[in-house]
Amino acid sequence: MGAIDRKGPAVSLPEGAGQHVTAGPYSPVLEVSSERLVVISGQVAVAKNGDVIGDTIEEQTRATLENCRVQLASAGCGLADVFKVNIYMTDLALWPRMNAVYDEIMPHPRPVRAAVGTKLLPGFEVEVEMWAVKR
Repeated sequence: MGAIDRKGPAVSLPEGAGQHVTAGPYSPVLEVSSERLVVISGQVAVAKNGDVIGDTIEEQTRATLENCRVQLASAGCGLADVFKVNIYMTDLALWPRMNAVYDEIMPHPRPVRAAVGTKLLPGFEVEVEMWAVKR
């Protein structure tokens, strides 16, 4: 196995990558270089005591992304190390509001992303899972 170049970023947007003008805050493709991947299971807006955090999609998205950040930090990663995000929502009509919070919090280059409308556990409007690169 060849040596890993530790000088460059672990995640980068390939030159020439592009997408349609209506695309949201995500990258269409990312190049990932890593010896170790970190994957967190789906996180929701739940406090350590099990209570649901937030009544609005904005509050729940913010709390969910904070829970993601905490889990990533436990593995020595941060949101800037994330290259893949899966988002599950109970109501895709809330997408623009969730997306505004996501856009505010997630650093560049934005992770590649998928979103799915689905049922979640009672009380939760959004669930997020992430894949990251450990530098």
